[in-house]
This record gives sequence, C-alpha cells and structure tokens, in this order.
Amino acid sequence: MHYYLFLDECGDQNLSNFNPDFPLFTLCGIIVSKAEYAAITEKVLALKKTLWSNKKIILHSRDIRKCQKGFEILFDLDKKKLFYESVNSILGESDYQIVCCSILKEQYIRRYGKLSDVYAISLSYIIERTVFLLDGFKKEGEADIQLHVIAERRGTKEDKSLLDYYNELIDRGTYFVNSKRIKSYFKSFQFKMKSEDIIGLQISDLVAYPITRFVLDSNAVNPAYEVIKEKIYSQNGKMHGLKIHPTE
Repeated sequence: MHYYLFLDECGDQNLSNFNPDFPLFTLCGIIVSKAEYAAITEKVLALKKTLWSNKKIILHSRDIRKCQKGFEILFDLDKKKLFYESVNSILGESDYQIVCCSILKEQYIRRYGKLSDVYAISLSYIIERTVFLLDGFKKEGEADIQLHVIAERRGTKEDKSLLDYYNELIDRGTYFVNSKRIKSYFKSFQFKMKSEDIIGLQISDLVAYPITRFVLDSNAVNPAYEVIKEKIYSQNGKMHGLKIHPTE
C-alpha cells in the first residue's frame, strides 16, 4: 500500500515585507496512491502531448493565468477550452485527497511575531492531518501503508532547514500525533525541481492557488475551487484537510 504526499506552496513565506493584497501563505499537499498516481500521470502527459506535441511544458498556475512560458497557446480559444475542460476533468474525477494549511500573516504576526518559519509550521499541520487520513484508509488484513513525501526544491539552505524540521517532527511527534504513529506511515522525504516534470507537484500547484483564493475571500467567484473542494479531506461532514491559522 504505497502512497505519495506531494507538497507545493502558494504565496511567499516572508513575514516582514509582504503584499497586503495577498497576506497569506499556503502549503498544499496531495495524497494519492501509487496506482492512481500512475493513472493521473498518464492523463496529464496525454493532454500535454495533444496540445504541445513533444515540447516540455510544466503546469504552473501562475504561468497558466498569465499565458506565458508555453501557455501562450491559450490565446487560441479552442485550445483554451480543451485545456481547461481536460484539467478540470483530471482534477475533479481522479482519486486523491488534499491536506493544506494557510497562514494568515497579519493575524499570525499580531499573535506570534515575525520570527517563524511558516513553511515548517504548515508542514506540522499537514503531517498530522495526513496521519488522520491514512488511519481511515487502513483495513484489517491489508499490508501496511507506506507514504513517501515529495516537496518542491526551493534552495540549499531552505531545503536543509525544512528537512531538519521534518526529521525533528518524525523523531519527536507533534502535539496530537506521537512519533511512533508518524513513523508507521512516513517512510521517505525527497526534494524535486519543478523542471523535473513531476506531475504530482504540478497537481499540487494547480490546487494550491484556488484554495488560497478561497481563504482570502470565500464568497468570491472561484470555479477552480468548485472543481476540487470535494477532494479536501473531510470526515463526518467536517472539513479537516484545510487548516487556517491562526483562527480568531
């Protein structure tokens, strides 16, 4: 029973100087089985081949919105229609779960100050909720679940800091989940470049932006969020896969 947790972010981690129109940071995780991930990858690669032939294209939310870095083809309305219908089909119909954390910077600074690593804080929430989710996946008599984490590479210093924090969480646990319980699922952690064309990281990127927009304004028109909202980890009608921190 192999699963992946792909991590990507939306917004920057800077608490000292940030855009007041985008005052938050979101870390988004996609949890998917190995078999389903293979199916998703095949669909995404087929779409890329249809629209870009053999050209290497990385699905990046910002580039798509700005129609740049290969997405200039979206100025062709027929190709744009095909692209969005295909992406919405993949995101809406595939079997995966979302766990994410959004840090509200202004509220966070007022309560805790500026000396924090919001990526690390978000990761701790995602690890907890991933454990809760995988607990629900376990079935008596089946093989143990093994989870492999893949995060986007950000830089040597940043990656080392995050890996150190991850290992610390694995060793000591969190407030709600002890180390033994985390280690029973989490088996590896690795970084990958966006340019390596890791489909899971691209899906996480596509999901992170509409969730962030929803946190900014839950009443705004957000069709992309409507496509993926049912994928956010929920239990008994309560959404557990979207942590907004801090809550007033």
